[in-house]
Amino acid sequence: MTWVWQNLLHRMLDHLIQEGCLYVVMPTGDVCRYGDPGCDQPVTVRLHTPATPRQLVLNPELALGEAYMNGSLTIDADDLQGLLATVVRNARKSDAKRTRWQKLSQHARDALRGLAQNNIITRSRRNVAHHYDLSGRLFDLFLDSDRQYSCGYFREPDATLDQAQSDKKTHIARKLMLEPGMSVLDIGCGWGGMALSLAKTHGAHVVGITLSEEQQAYATKRAAQDGLSDRVQFRLCDYRQIAGTFDRIVSVGMFEHVGLPHFDDYFATIHDRLSPDGVALVHTIGWAAPAKATNPWIGKYIFPGGYIPSVSEVMTAVEKKRLWAADIECWRLHYAYTLRHWYERFNAHEHAARALYDDRFVRMWRFYLAASEQTFRHAPQAVYQFQLTRSVDAVPLARDYMYPHAGMPAVDRPRPVLVSDREQGTS
Repeated sequence: MTWVWQNLLHRMLDHLIQEGCLYVVMPTGDVCRYGDPGCDQPVTVRLHTPATPRQLVLNPELALGEAYMNGSLTIDADDLQGLLATVVRNARKSDAKRTRWQKLSQHARDALRGLAQNNIITRSRRNVAHHYDLSGRLFDLFLDSDRQYSCGYFREPDATLDQAQSDKKTHIARKLMLEPGMSVLDIGCGWGGMALSLAKTHGAHVVGITLSEEQQAYATKRAAQDGLSDRVQFRLCDYRQIAGTFDRIVSVGMFEHVGLPHFDDYFATIHDRLSPDGVALVHTIGWAAPAKATNPWIGKYIFPGGYIPSVSEVMTAVEKKRLWAADIECWRLHYAYTLRHWYERFNAHEHAARALYDDRFVRMWRFYLAASEQTFRHAPQAVYQFQLTRSVDAVPLARDYMYPHAGMPAVDRPRPVLVSDREQGTS
């Protein structure tokens, strides 16, 4: 039966690969060539077990990552970035050419994505622990010095990772229009960098919440070391359990873990916890395309329960909770640049990651970082920032306040009081 699956894989790849050049050495030793015959930088893949072609045919999104992790698929010169760039770039243009069973599998996943994303509180805790309670030493291998585990803001493509992450925090603070003494809720606070920055630089009083025990302990220790324990506290808490109201709410890189059935819960929390004239900022990955189910490999190995929403799905939930989308910003390619930094840093320290875990884990993590980068480069995926308010006049009418570096007023300067039409006596 090996030749049957090899033939099916050959037909599938022959339809898929139209750009670039891919060579595949089958388990039988046969060499198949796909794509542009004049390509001067072919990627060569070697399949080492008879089962690999069958697995790639039946569930390519899952099997490709698993085969790389297990070593049943290798790439000459370990050109993982080249392989994934070729696959993602071609997959975006060839959805109509998918085989019947691939289309059926995708339709089934799309239809069941609500069930797969039903992240009740207990399930959310397990999902968070799967990823974020890994050794802190692992994250130190590839993140910046502040452990910012989300997209940096690259004002220049060649900015350093630390500069991009610092600029990200500054950009968000400007959108929040912080003033000293304001109360801030940080939903999904990570290892505390954003909360500590808002307290230290802008004089805010911050409550950060996370479901990761490792993150909560690390962030609390950082607050004590920085002398900010009186202004910042970190709680092990789900967003649905928090009480009180806050002048500002910030949530960076957490919405991807909410799950489709709980979008209403999430934005209801933002509405109910935000003061009437408050400002919230939600920073999330999103699709600039119709919604689709989570990649099965990512869902199984990296982010169980994770889901990338479409912009329309986000806005539907925002509108239902009567929140104003005061500003929506799309960050194109910023995460691709961020992930390339992470990928190169991880590769430079992979011996330390191998000492923490094993070879299979190293290959898994490398595949995760590379696949994510190429998705941001070649698929309709980007980072979006949604600035949300309950009141129509909670922020100034023009966006100038966001850009003090262009000669505009700084964010900590008192904003002008806006007068509503009703107060002016107009209708």
